[in-house]
Amino acid sequence: MTPSPEPRFARIATTIGDPARARMLSALMGGEYLSAGELAAAAGVAPQTASTHIARLLESDLVVLRAQGRHRYFRIADGEVAQALETLSIVAERSAGFAKWEQGAYKPLKAARTCYDHLAGELGVALFEGLRARGTLTAADGCLALGAAGPEHLRAIGLVLPDATPARRFAYPCVDWSERRDHLAGSFASVLLAHCLDRLWLRRSPGTRAVSLTPAGQKALAPWLEAGVPVEPRRSTVERVRSAA
Repeated sequence: MTPSPEPRFARIATTIGDPARARMLSALMGGEYLSAGELAAAAGVAPQTASTHIARLLESDLVVLRAQGRHRYFRIADGEVAQALETLSIVAERSAGFAKWEQGAYKPLKAARTCYDHLAGELGVALFEGLRARGTLTAADGCLALGAAGPEHLRAIGLVLPDATPARRFAYPCVDWSERRDHLAGSFASVLLAHCLDRLWLRRSPGTRAVSLTPAGQKALAPWLEAGVPVEPRRSTVERVRSAA
């Protein structure tokens, strides 16, 4: 019997599975372009070793190169690659307990982080729920579209949407790997995150995917964050177990 051909994802899985390359991809999930030196530092390897790993990532179309003069910068290739990595994170974290997210570097990531080019974590989930609760976004053909009041809501924060790009969905839910609930993904999520960063409503934490909400951001996004607050605050599994004991 002729063996079936090797699944095409096997090569990609092998590429991602190397610890150094996995750390590089994780660093790039912040959505920014990073230099080879920055990727070497993120992976904990020497610059020459990093060059070999980066070449493998480029060969597999997982990252793209941007040359600027004598400098070379790298970024996740596209949203599909980012979504695949996020999905792998969900699978990898299935058995993680709540206590993990309250420790060390995990805590700020749980609070708010970038997921490639959109917002994730507790803040991302709350904002997504607020956008739906306030009617800025509404369900449409399995995805999401602007609600009747959506354009007015966006004008209130000075956000002008660019022309639609057929190659990418406008807005859709994406399961958050720390919250196990949906945050917002799609071209609208990308524009919204960029707008929040440009207006200094969100501030990046150097060397990590974590972001923090500034006082100005709290004020600007209050209509959605307040709309997304549940009537009864959600409690962690640990808290529910303790209260039942």
